[in-house]
Amino acid sequence: MDDIKKAGREVETSVKKASRNWDGEDVADKVGNAGDEINKNIGNAGDDLGNAIDKAADKVKQPDPARR
Repeated sequence: MDDIKKAGREVETSVKKASRNWDGEDVADKVGNAGDEINKNIGNAGDDLGNAIDKAADKVKQPDPARR
């Protein structure tokens, strides 16, 4: 699922860049593109961190309720 979200973010960023550059590129376009890249990278990092936490939690052995 995260791969699909990452691909979606990549497409969204590419479409925004293309739509900004249709009339030439100026400083506002560059700032907008940089912001989009930052948002995409933060989203992807959040997904990666969430996956790492999930994997770590899966490795933690749960106490056996019968042994209490």
